[in-house]
Amino acid sequence: MSNIVVFGAGGTAGSRITAEAVRRGHRVTAAVRRPEAVTYLPAEARVVTGDVTSARSVRELAPEADVFVVAVGGGERTLWPDAARTLVSTLREVPDPPRIIHLGGGATLLAPDGTRFLDAPDFPDRYRDPALGQAEALDLYRSAADGVPWTYLSPPPLEFHPGERTGRYRTGGDHPVTDAQGRSVLSYEDLAVAVLDEIENPRHLNTRFTAAY
Repeated sequence: MSNIVVFGAGGTAGSRITAEAVRRGHRVTAAVRRPEAVTYLPAEARVVTGDVTSARSVRELAPEADVFVVAVGGGERTLWPDAARTLVSTLREVPDPPRIIHLGGGATLLAPDGTRFLDAPDFPDRYRDPALGQAEALDLYRSAADGVPWTYLSPPPLEFHPGERTGRYRTGGDHPVTDAQGRSVLSYEDLAVAVLDEIENPRHLNTRFTAAY
């Protein structure tokens, strides 16, 4: 059993990760900015006020955590690099720091020609700022997270949506995992399965991986 803190536990991904962690018998702390607005999480999860971009929040929650899951969203471009920067700089000062599992952007994955999906000329403008923010967070982990264990998990770049929990998926590195038709698809429910599988059986320490059917 692990002590897991989920930042952004009230969101689409974070709520499913919280539920999956509770389902497996872990101790879960759901860190959200407005606990009074989160009434739909499992009763077994402890809901607290927490902000992954606040060094104070990170410092307060670190002693009781084995893993920090970063599943925040809906903010400005700076949200994700600010989160990564705060975690890395703060956890460097913590003895035996919790491992970071950062739910990153699928648009940071590489197309067959080696370019990022977010750099494609037809990449939707409305998604560009979040994608660039997630790319900056990934670069920060790769370049500055010495001494702080981390994993960055990217969902598929396009077909990623709520759906069925099958418990099945395949993993890859910097390129999307595709099926026989060239599609890369995953549900939020199975992303949560992948996150908890990685917590229970670490296979991607200090690197990025992706998951899809």
